[in-house]
Amino acid sequence: MTFNSVVTDIRLESRTGLVGTWLMSLDHTEFLPGSTGILEAVTRSGTRLEIPVTSVITDDDGVTWHVVEKPLAAGTDVTGRTG
Repeated sequence: MTFNSVVTDIRLESRTGLVGTWLMSLDHTEFLPGSTGILEAVTRSGTRLEIPVTSVITDDDGVTWHVVEKPLAAGTDVTGRTG
């Protein structure tokens, strides 16, 4: 399934050396908790980015977080593909 969304928040979950794990929330998602997939974004220079979503979690406040290794800035338009 493919859907369009916007990044609403980003948080650093953990860091080991130079590798970080980030949590990103979207204004709309088709990912279910525990699922995986891809978030695609296009940079201002036109470069297409594919960010793997390694997991999806929901916090105690009901916010759905997409676990990724590369962050995108809040306000970034993305296309999600569930795996």
